[in-house]
Amino acid sequence: MPDASPVTFDDVREAAVRLKGIAHRTPVLTSRTLDALVGAEVFVKCENFQRIGAFKIRGAYNAAAQLPPEQLARGIAAYSSGNHAQATALAARELGTSAVILMPEDAPRSKREATAGYGAEIVTYDRYAQDRTTLGEALAEDRGLALIPPYDHPHVIAGQGTAVLELLEDTGELDALVVPVGGGGLIAGSAVAAKALHPGIRMIGVEPEAGDDTKRSLASGERVTIPVPRTIADGQAIPTPGEITFGINRRLVDAVALVSDEEIVQAMRFAFERLKIVLEPSGASGLAALLAGRVEDPPRRIGVIASGGNIDTGRFTELVGR
Repeated sequence: MPDASPVTFDDVREAAVRLKGIAHRTPVLTSRTLDALVGAEVFVKCENFQRIGAFKIRGAYNAAAQLPPEQLARGIAAYSSGNHAQATALAARELGTSAVILMPEDAPRSKREATAGYGAEIVTYDRYAQDRTTLGEALAEDRGLALIPPYDHPHVIAGQGTAVLELLEDTGELDALVVPVGGGGLIAGSAVAAKALHPGIRMIGVEPEAGDDTKRSLASGERVTIPVPRTIADGQAIPTPGEITFGINRRLVDAVALVSDEEIVQAMRFAFERLKIVLEPSGASGLAALLAGRVEDPPRRIGVIASGGNIDTGRFTELVGR
């Protein structure tokens, strides 16, 4: 079938070459206990061990590295609740330029501090009263910066797809992939890579119950906007899918499962106690869907993306200890 997508499998493979030596090749964990609970052989791609603690460096660097030299020299901008902020700041540092990041006032303190630690300037806004896309575009235009959005950009999407490319190289063919969904960039890139290699693979997205914009959008056949979600999964608190990501996901994603905040917490606790890894709420939502039985008729071999682990000690203890 011809690929009419703005992101192709070749784009993902080229991104993998571009990211060599920049992004870590993260490990894949297995657990007999997890397999028994899910009723399938589960492979956990640990992007919590990625640079900046999440998969986002893949897309941010892939996009920034393709900017014209004169634009790159002027600097880059981004808007993000945290992980894309850190990723863009690190990408700017790696490429020898500067970054200005628009972050919500209530972004986790650890993510703000890490973003500043990579050398970025931070500008804040109220996520419940202001539109970050409009603010971010205005900020970039005023300062002459190249804007790298967190998900709705072909180069960002292609970069994110390299995580699944690695996973499938390490595990061989899988029957299904379970991927957290915020704006849809990770699952869009994952689906482009996975369906190119194994057309029959099931692509299953996971959203928090309060932030089901992608599930609603896929059901209606067009992008749906909901109020900004209030959920512990701050990386998935998105009111509407991206335009580019939705176009890809409408073709390639087979289903979207929903999980409660409590199910996410239970998955964080399981990951800590049994897998010996720390996951932030957004990073644990895919695992939560499997543990809570939200994936119907789980097939024999399943991959799940543990997309990030950026959470400070106080917040982690507050959530998993209650």
